Amino acid sequence: MDSLAAVVAVPQFNEKPDLEAVAPISNNLISTVKHAASNTPMTAAKTMRLDDNVRVVTLGEYKEAAKALAEAFAEDHTCLYFLDTPDRADWTAEQKWDLHLSMFEYITYAHLLKGLVISSGPNYDCVGLWMPPGANMDDLWTIFRSGMWRLNWQLSREGRNRFFTEFLPLLHDTKAQVLGPRDDDSWYLVYLGTRPESRGRGHARRVVEAVTRRQADRDGKACYLESSAAANIALYNRLGFKLKKRVYLQREDQPVPLDIMVREPICSPDSDADSGIDVK
Repeated sequence: MDSLAAVVAVPQFNEKPDLEAVAPISNNLISTVKHAASNTPMTAAKTMRLDDNVRVVTLGEYKEAAKALAEAFAEDHTCLYFLDTPDRADWTAEQKWDLHLSMFEYITYAHLLKGLVISSGPNYDCVGLWMPPGANMDDLWTIFRSGMWRLNWQLSREGRNRFFTEFLPLLHDTKAQVLGPRDDDSWYLVYLGTRPESRGRGHARRVVEAVTRRQADRDGKACYLESSAAANIALYNRLGFKLKKRVYLQREDQPVPLDIMVREPICSPDSDADSGIDVK
């Protein structure tokens, strides 16, 4: 990724979705992923609702979904790790926020192309970025269209080192080590964020269980995530995830920890009662 030099325009999808025009969807989320990755993207008018609270986000909504995630992770140490670098000490808070938001726009768009983006609540209260078994966003087409290539110029030199040389390889190698032969045959929860004002209402649980209980359990697939907040371990435990190891980003004076968690498929899911959990 850090060697990209081409310039590719990212299509703009600024239309607002018609949330009243809702198409029903089956429990097979894989078909939704294939839909999103096809050459003819789902239009905003074909918003797909999984139930009264949870729905699949479409390309036309990428800015709204990304903004929700950016707000959820506004004070997250892992995200600030790429922005609060010594060679950007002169940047204003507004400049850092603009790049923080842009990064989430790129990563959200990439997941809309190759993965699955799910939202709970009427105002993107919680957004989850999932990558299904056998899928990834490492191909050049996805990197170009999503805008990820722009980070080569937008991040500072130290920010690029942290993101491309340390962060991405660490995540890739750790996932391969923890999952072994299942690395390419599991669901990957890349980001899950709830807006601060919407926490404590069960939104995150709904976004997680839209995959874990609707698809992963049925297909016997594990689910994998990295958590950037130690306080979330107990919350993810309640969603079936178990802590496997802790890794560290080490280019700051104080290493930044990431907790690696895996959820094994459950044959007999527990009650669907709303636990009220929100996880970031």
